[in-house]
Amino acid sequence: MNKILIANRGEIAVRIIRACKEMNIKTVAVYSTVDKDSLHTKLADEAICIGEGPAQKSYLNVQNIIEAANITGSDSIHPGYGFLSENAKFAKICEESHIKFIGPKSSVIDSLGNKSNSKELMKKCGIPVIPGSDGSVKSIEDAKKVSKKIGYPIMLKAANGGGGKGIRVVYNENDLEKSYILVKQEAKKSFNDDEIYIEKFIENPRHIEIQIMADEYGNVVHLGERDCTIQRNHQKIIEETPSQVLDDKLRNKMGETAIKVAKAAGYTSLGTVEFLVDKDRNFYFMEMNTRVQVEHPITEIRTNIDLIKEQIRIAANEKLKIRQKDIEFRNYVIECRVNAENPYKNFMPCPGKITGLNLPGGNGIRIDTGIYEGYTIPSYYDSMIAKLIVYGTSRNEAISKLKRALEEFVIEGVTTNTDFIFEIIKNPDFIRGNYDTSFIDKNVSN
Repeated sequence: MNKILIANRGEIAVRIIRACKEMNIKTVAVYSTVDKDSLHTKLADEAICIGEGPAQKSYLNVQNIIEAANITGSDSIHPGYGFLSENAKFAKICEESHIKFIGPKSSVIDSLGNKSNSKELMKKCGIPVIPGSDGSVKSIEDAKKVSKKIGYPIMLKAANGGGGKGIRVVYNENDLEKSYILVKQEAKKSFNDDEIYIEKFIENPRHIEIQIMADEYGNVVHLGERDCTIQRNHQKIIEETPSQVLDDKLRNKMGETAIKVAKAAGYTSLGTVEFLVDKDRNFYFMEMNTRVQVEHPITEIRTNIDLIKEQIRIAANEKLKIRQKDIEFRNYVIECRVNAENPYKNFMPCPGKITGLNLPGGNGIRIDTGIYEGYTIPSYYDSMIAKLIVYGTSRNEAISKLKRALEEFVIEGVTTNTDFIFEIIKNPDFIRGNYDTSFIDKNVSN
């Protein structure tokens, strides 16, 4: 692998470029017209414009990205997360163009990307899944039958969804038809596919995901869990590891199950298996994300393994040198997502120019970001502008570091959610690790 084109922007593009530099691999940044002065374009060896600001005209424009790879002589493409990272058609075009897609094969993305189909695969393999429809539901009549069979509340979910979009909880049959129509409309708008499925709504669970790595030679390891329970509208806000709800027995069982999931799917590359854990500590397969996750840094700090470098090595057909018995877990690690938004006005995005910036530092602090003083946050993309990661020898120490880091984190010129995050982490239930997915609604004003 000699030159990698990063088909993404922001902090993840910066993260990948830095890993490539340390591996002596040349990099190409792609950018939209509004991202001309972004940090990733300054750090890469080359930068090439791929279209106008709207993502459909740039970061989702497959033809322009492939042409950029050909023009620059890139032999590989790293998709990061979001955008085209889980797009099976894009991965297949890369394969047909003899450009290495840094991720799983297109056929695997296709089989796991459809959430209802992947659940059927897991059921056949004896992996516990949330009760729901057998595949997608084709009509409101089908939806009523399935919902009545499994019992309310239920969730309507986009079959090819992600990022918290195309999801709605329904508590009774009176609300089903309206919600069914709305979810199909959102699925079509967000994913260009209105296929939806139904699953039982597990009330007040913990959202636990397991990081795996798998090479082309059948070797699969898991790198422990991430607790992603603190979220709003299915969008994660704070992630931590280790989870306070798992003991070693359950942790090992979930890790073994995640490996089983990867092997059942014929998976290679980095991947994340997502589970829900109910109040009785039963866990259920939700889905598998076929890409690097936003929250991957907390696993890197917990295991001292550079996930981006390992992902690139796997794509270069190298064997995993890491065995399960070699993985050591250390530190308590917490990540929060810093967004340019106003949490107290319905999380309204707040793009604009950063007129002043102070990033926190010191022992136990890591910042992943693509912003700098004078940078203008565009209005076209996700509002996340930085990830603040802290770690310590105990959870209380990590929380103390996070409080201190948030106090030091100054971003002038735009509104951010740092005060909102501070409100979360000073809550007594959060400090005790006593929370579930309803935590934000119950405890934090907005």
